[in-house]
Amino acid sequence: MADYQRISHGFEPVFDARSRVLVLGSFPSVLSRENRFYYGNPRNRFWRVMADVLGEAEPAADDLVGKRALLLRHGVALWDVVESCEVRGSSDASIRDVVPADVARVTGVAPIRAVLCNGGTAARLYHRWLEPVTGLPAQTLPSTSPANAAWSLPRLTERWREVLLAALAAE
Repeated sequence: MADYQRISHGFEPVFDARSRVLVLGSFPSVLSRENRFYYGNPRNRFWRVMADVLGEAEPAADDLVGKRALLLRHGVALWDVVESCEVRGSSDASIRDVVPADVARVTGVAPIRAVLCNGGTAARLYHRWLEPVTGLPAQTLPSTSPANAAWSLPRLTERWREVLLAALAAE
């Protein structure tokens, strides 16, 4: 197994002044850090799920502009809970010595009214580090990671659809 490394996030959050729902992961995987964008592992189902839920075609794997635009068209912001940490490879379970993201960068600009966490680690870290800052409770969604084999793509998509569309519709 790889040794622990101190790593900074390396890329910016996705949001604008119209973002209403903030989706948070834990920390970028090795492939995401190499690609300098979210969910860069082609086996991660995040972009397939989001495109399906939002009723659009999935952007190409290397289309970072298209991925960003997909989210922003629908009022979705995207970031991670952790700004830097010690981590082994891409293992969420190995995250330690956390420096949380400055979530006020998003919440100070965008009228975020719901926070959705992509998986249990993101939720645990959010509750510990960011919920006291935002004052917003978060809903935990099943992880889109390929490691979450217990959730088939159709089941995962349906759960994300139920929660994300309700959050976007809320006034």
